[in-house]
Amino acid sequence: MFKRIQERIFPFLIALSALSVSASAAFYSISGLSKLFAGAAFAVIVMAASLEIAKLVIASLLYQYRKNLPKLLKVYLSIACFVLVLITSMGIYGFLSAAYQETAALDSTIGAQIALIETKRNNIKEQLAVYNGEKISINESVTALRNGLSNNVIQYTDTLGNVITTTSSSTRRALEKQLDQAINRQTQINTRVDDLNQKLFEYETEIVEVRSASEIGSELGPLKYLSGLTGLPMDKIINYLLLTIIFVFDPLAISLVIAANFAFSQLTKNTPPIMYTKQVIEKPLKVYGEEITKEGVTMGSLKEEIKKEDLPPSPPKKKRRFKMRSQT
Repeated sequence: MFKRIQERIFPFLIALSALSVSASAAFYSISGLSKLFAGAAFAVIVMAASLEIAKLVIASLLYQYRKNLPKLLKVYLSIACFVLVLITSMGIYGFLSAAYQETAALDSTIGAQIALIETKRNNIKEQLAVYNGEKISINESVTALRNGLSNNVIQYTDTLGNVITTTSSSTRRALEKQLDQAINRQTQINTRVDDLNQKLFEYETEIVEVRSASEIGSELGPLKYLSGLTGLPMDKIINYLLLTIIFVFDPLAISLVIAANFAFSQLTKNTPPIMYTKQVIEKPLKVYGEEITKEGVTMGSLKEEIKKEDLPPSPPKKKRRFKMRSQT
């Protein structure tokens, strides 16, 4: 019993699967063709919808009447079905590629924003490198000037032969002036370096915010991973993926339609024929205006017997007498 129910339900499952795949393929194809010919979108939608219905009808027709169709008509319908499959595949490719292009355009926009911020960040880094180098040299100069001030000693021998140690006031003033200038420059450089570090931190934060605010990274994450794994650009990877999808999508829909026709034909073959019984109703025959029963007695004789036996005798008829009147 369960096997019989399963045999009856399975063709309907095949038909439902065929309709769902065909409907989704038709939707993607019609949407893709309307985007390819955006100038006449409504007309393209009507045309593509009628072609999708005709394609399914042609597939069923070729299967069910494959033995009875004329050869020339069969060849033409086969070529037309194949061309319609190509048109549907082209529409699906257009739809999916347009969806990818929208995502890729957003990703390129975000990438351009990040690239601009990175350019500013790199400029700050270059300035920091210059100021850090100058800062190092100024720190060395300050150290050297301070050492010069501490070592500003002049020794000479007087007329008596004594060695006299003293400091040069002119040298000390020159060193102090140079030291003050170096310290001022050092202060300016330190302030500038702090400002540049703050800007660098702001740019880094902006890059993180732009990347985290966008959902494109999560959408294109697998493609970027495959791109990095295979060494191919994302455009080639998505192209291979789209070609794989369109070579499976619509041919699968046509195959399921043919499979549904085959399943229903097998179901009708396995269904036992309905036996009709004929009920014979016997009617009396009529021969020369009289009905004959099964026993061969005429209906007229039966009626006469019934009249003679069951009916009461009819009363005698009274004779009416007529008197002749004399004429005077």
